[in-house]
Amino acid sequence: MLSINSLSKIYQGSNKGIKNLSLELHQGDICAFIGANGAGKTTTIKSIVGIHTFDKGEIRLFDTKLTDEPEKFKSMIGYSPDTPTLYNNMTGKAYLELMASLYKMEQAELDNNLAYLLKELKLENAVHELISSYSHGMKQRLVLTSLLMHHPKLIILDEPFVGLDPNATHFLVNEMKIRANEGAIILYSTHVLEVAEKICNKLVILDKGEVVVNDTMQNILAEASLNELFREVTTDE
Repeated sequence: MLSINSLSKIYQGSNKGIKNLSLELHQGDICAFIGANGAGKTTTIKSIVGIHTFDKGEIRLFDTKLTDEPEKFKSMIGYSPDTPTLYNNMTGKAYLELMASLYKMEQAELDNNLAYLLKELKLENAVHELISSYSHGMKQRLVLTSLLMHHPKLIILDEPFVGLDPNATHFLVNEMKIRANEGAIILYSTHVLEVAEKICNKLVILDKGEVVVNDTMQNILAEASLNELFREVTTDE
């Protein structure tokens, strides 16, 4: 279970950030994490993955508290940011091997998992080229490979479909369902509400740094479309 209790982070000199955010997600959940621009989605995500410190609150993944055991916590997660930042002077293969070493993956496991992922994401040839030669979509596919290859217990995706072609999008949608069925927890931030409706079983909407909706997708769609609900509960600034 991912447990977030009373998480707050306010950026100095402003009132922007998140305030007393609490959330629980269980194994098998695919949670749509949505809100208007500036609502606090990326701040929350970067707090969960350990990029941002936070003012108060607690984040736990199963029995591991982020602030007490950050390395153990991070070893269990896979994260795809909205804008990939990679080492352009490395080949894709060298980058993946570096990431695998950080996760302490055995070579046999790495080889087996990469054979599957590189084939599905059409990177079998490009993985031997310098990352500097990659398009945005290729970089996104490389990041997806790096986060999926060690079978993380928590998968966090921030606008993962931006730049992906239809084949890669189809793969990722199916892979999210497979990983959830295997027990992974998936937090999926997006502005593409139609996709969220189809693949997510949970929904969290943020507005001005606070949770305004936290429910199952089934309950939400029984009352209104996600687009209608989003317009009703969020404020554009």
